[in-house]
Amino acid sequence: MAISVNTNVTSMKAQSNLNSANSGLQTSMERLSSGLRINSAKDDAAGLQISNRFTSQINGIGVAMRNANDGISIAQTAEGAMSESTNILQRMRDLSLQSANGSNSAEDRASMQKEVTALQSELTRISDTTSFGGQKLLNGSFGTQSFQVGAQANETIDVSLKSVGAADIGNYKAKALGTAAGDYGNGFSTTADNGVAGGTMILTKGSKSTTVTAVAGDTALETASRINKAGTSVKATAQTVVQADVTTAFATGTLTMNVNDGTTISALDLSGVSDNEQLTKFINEFSGESGVSAKLEDGKVTITSSTGKDISFAGGATGTGGLSVANMSSGVLTGTDTIVGGTAKVVTAAGSVSLSSSSDFTLAGTGAAELSTDTGGNFTGVNLVNISTAAGAQAALATIDGAISGIDSSRADLGAVQNRMNFTISNLSSIQSNVTDARSRIQDVDFASETAQLTKQQILSQTSSAMLAQANQLPQTALSLL
Repeated sequence: MAISVNTNVTSMKAQSNLNSANSGLQTSMERLSSGLRINSAKDDAAGLQISNRFTSQINGIGVAMRNANDGISIAQTAEGAMSESTNILQRMRDLSLQSANGSNSAEDRASMQKEVTALQSELTRISDTTSFGGQKLLNGSFGTQSFQVGAQANETIDVSLKSVGAADIGNYKAKALGTAAGDYGNGFSTTADNGVAGGTMILTKGSKSTTVTAVAGDTALETASRINKAGTSVKATAQTVVQADVTTAFATGTLTMNVNDGTTISALDLSGVSDNEQLTKFINEFSGESGVSAKLEDGKVTITSSTGKDISFAGGATGTGGLSVANMSSGVLTGTDTIVGGTAKVVTAAGSVSLSSSSDFTLAGTGAAELSTDTGGNFTGVNLVNISTAAGAQAALATIDGAISGIDSSRADLGAVQNRMNFTISNLSSIQSNVTDARSRIQDVDFASETAQLTKQQILSQTSSAMLAQANQLPQTALSLL
């Protein structure tokens, strides 16, 4: 190697190594002081982009978890108010059952109705005042709201709340007159049976449609049973109510009452019945076998089959006597007829089938008109409940039961949402931990490795400085040659 004064290559190399060592030392100090491996894009351009995406996800998950907790709080607030509404409805139901009892006077029922009226007002007050952060929950204005429970757009859970005011909860019922076994009955048949002609009945509730096929000759009891067994979610209830009045004593001749459940017929010989008190006594003695009861009201006999069995009366071809009958199956008069002694005649009272549900439904099919000419349910709210009469108390039960069922359904939805959000929060917490761990591996400095690197760069910096000093002395060798 030539001895040169103008160019000191050794010094230049020593300077380069010193600069490199100092740069590495500076980087290590920056990383150790910040705790981050990536302090700028030059440290790791791809790693910076990936870690920033992770940061967005981690921060978003934190907000989503708070959102989900807010959703749980809203659901709990609404569900708590609904719980009190259910308690009120249960009390109203107890009062209705109490009012329906025959031991109560008109004054007793009027007193019970006063409490029912107060409870109706409280139901509406709860609906109007229940709120969360100033937002009304149960007056119908909340509707369906989406809760953001994810770090990305449209990762939501929907929560729906309905009004629970007295006017907005109740029961849906098909009310119009049917041609055979409708809610209002069809009066009387002149044959020994009073069955439907048969056909299909399509009951739709929500997104579920169920087809029920009635067989020709089915009684109201059998028709209701087919609907209930089909799992339509629409409740069918059958009953037969006949009002009878003995106008002339059956001293001679024959009179028979037949009770038909569609499978068997129970017959009661009423020959010799002279008045309504005796008719009531005979029917009640037969009640255990027939399932039909009688009571004397306002001088006339009310005969009831609570399951909707056909009730028919047959007169003999000879003898004397007179019986007036009226079909009251639906609670209103829908047909009257008479049996006169000495004239062979059969009159059969139609049972009624009531269709009811806590939510709206539709009725269609070839046999639908035999139950009701309504194509769906008609709503009756709890605000219309009136138990000041025995009939009103009986009718109130279906309305209150529908309201309780509706609120129970809403509470079940809220319970499901709360559990879902709890699981969502747990899942988000797990994701947040894992993503944070992944970001740490990319972004955070490894102190053990970086301190070793710092020590290395410090030593190299010192040795490079010493060697630079030696390299700068090399040109002086030329002086010894002069």
